[in-house]
Amino acid sequence: MGLSGWTGACCLGLQGLLGANQTFPEGTAAYNASLASYFAQQESQLYPSCIVAPTTVDDVATAVQYLTANATCDFAIRSGGHIVVEGAANIADGVTIDLRGFDSIEVSDDQSTVTVGVGATWGDVYKALDPLNLTVAGGRVGQVGVGGLTTGGGISYFSPRYGWTCDTVVDFEVVLANGSIVHANEQENPELRVALCGGSNNFGVVTHIQLTAIEQGQIWAGLAYYSFDTVDEQLEATADFSNADTYDDFASLIVSFGFSSTQGAALVNSLVYTRPEANPPAFQPFTAIPSAINTLRLTNMSDISTEQGSFQPNGERQLWLVTTFCTSVPMLNATYRHWNESLAAVQDVTNVTWSLSLEPLPPAIYARGSNTNSLGLSDATGSLMIVLLSASWVDEADDAQVETAARALFEAIEDDAYERKTYYPFKYLNYAAQWQDPIASYGDDSVEQLWRVSWAVDPEGVFQHQVPGGFKLPV
Repeated sequence: MGLSGWTGACCLGLQGLLGANQTFPEGTAAYNASLASYFAQQESQLYPSCIVAPTTVDDVATAVQYLTANATCDFAIRSGGHIVVEGAANIADGVTIDLRGFDSIEVSDDQSTVTVGVGATWGDVYKALDPLNLTVAGGRVGQVGVGGLTTGGGISYFSPRYGWTCDTVVDFEVVLANGSIVHANEQENPELRVALCGGSNNFGVVTHIQLTAIEQGQIWAGLAYYSFDTVDEQLEATADFSNADTYDDFASLIVSFGFSSTQGAALVNSLVYTRPEANPPAFQPFTAIPSAINTLRLTNMSDISTEQGSFQPNGERQLWLVTTFCTSVPMLNATYRHWNESLAAVQDVTNVTWSLSLEPLPPAIYARGSNTNSLGLSDATGSLMIVLLSASWVDEADDAQVETAARALFEAIEDDAYERKTYYPFKYLNYAAQWQDPIASYGDDSVEQLWRVSWAVDPEGVFQHQVPGGFKLPV
C-alpha cells in the first residue's frame, strides 16, 4: 500500500498530469470516501496506491494514455462500484479510475434518447426522467451504476419489450488503450458496439452511454411476501408465467427464497407491470395466493428502484453465483428443494442472508438483439430461467464456509438440470461469481469475435493484462 515502488511512481506521474484535485493518494478524505462507497466489503478492502477521479473525457484519455505507456501501472475502472467480484472495480497497489464524476443525464431535444455518464446510478436516471414521463431500459436497483450493468448485458423491467439494456444503446463513448476517444454505434465502429454489449471492461473505458428513451407513465409494482406453504402454487404459477407463447411483455417477475439469520425465511415475489394497470391478468395467479404483506401499488420507476435497492446496503461481504436452465415445474421444484437443504450449511453464519432468486428469461428478452450483442443467445429457444444466489455476511472469517455452501448448492442444482436435460450454459455476467467464466458461456463464435475486436482496438492487450480485474476474454 501507499506511494511506493512502481505504482507510486505511476500516481506521481498522474498527479503531475491531472493535478492534486483529481489524484488522491491513500489517507486523503477523497480516497477514503471512494473506498467507503463500494457495495461489497471485499472491494472496499482493496487499497490502490491512488484513486484518480477524472471529470472530463479528455482527463480519462490523459490518464489511460499515461498508464498504458507505463506497463507497470496496473489499473481498475469503477463506475457505480456495485459489482461483487473482488478486484473488478478496484485494485490493490495499482490505480483505480473512479468515474462517479461522470453522472450527467441529458435528454435529447426530441426526447428520443438519453445520454448518461457511466458513473450515474439508475436511481438518479429515473429521478431525472420520471417527471418527463420518460424512462430507459435500465437496472432495477437504484444504486447500481450505469456503466457496469450495461456492458454486462443488463436486465430491466422493460427488457421483455426492448431486450437487454445493452440492446437499447444508441452510442457508446469510449477511451481506447492508446488514449483516443471514439464512438461505437451502428455507423461508427459497429463491431466495437457489439463487443461492448456483454464484453464488460475488456475494450476500453466507457465514459458516456446514449440510450433509447421510452415514453412511460406510472407502473404497477411492488413486493409480496408469502409463507413457504404456498411454494408449490408459486412455482406452478412461475412456470405458467414464463411460457414463451403466452408471455406478457409488460410483466417482469422475480421469485425469491430468502433466509436471514435475523428475520427468518420468506418467499418474496417482485411483481412489476410497466403499464398503469392494477393486478393485470399476468400476475393474477400470484395475487390470488394470500400474502402476508404486499406493497403493490401504482408508482414510478425511481420509487420502485429505491424499494428494490433497500435490500442491498453497502459494506457487507457479498457473494453472487448464477446458473441458467430451461424452465419446467420439476426443475423449479428441485431448485427450491436444494436451496432449502442448503440452509443448514449457513444458518449459523453471523448476520447471513441467503437468497435464491428465479428470474424468467423469455425469448422476448434474449431474442430481440441477439445478433447485435455478444451474449451468444441467437440459437436459444424457449423460456429460460436465470437463477441467482445472493449471499451477504459480515465477517471475513466466514468466507470459506459461505463459498463452500454456495458451490455445493449450485453443483446440486446443475446436476439436476443436466439429469433432466434442462441445463443451459449461459451465465449472466453481472451475476457471476469470481470463479465462473461468463464470457466463455457466450460460445466459441462470440468469443472469437470478441478477440477480433480486442486485437483491433487494443493490440497490446492492455485491457487483458494491465486491467486484471473482472471477467477477461477466455484464452
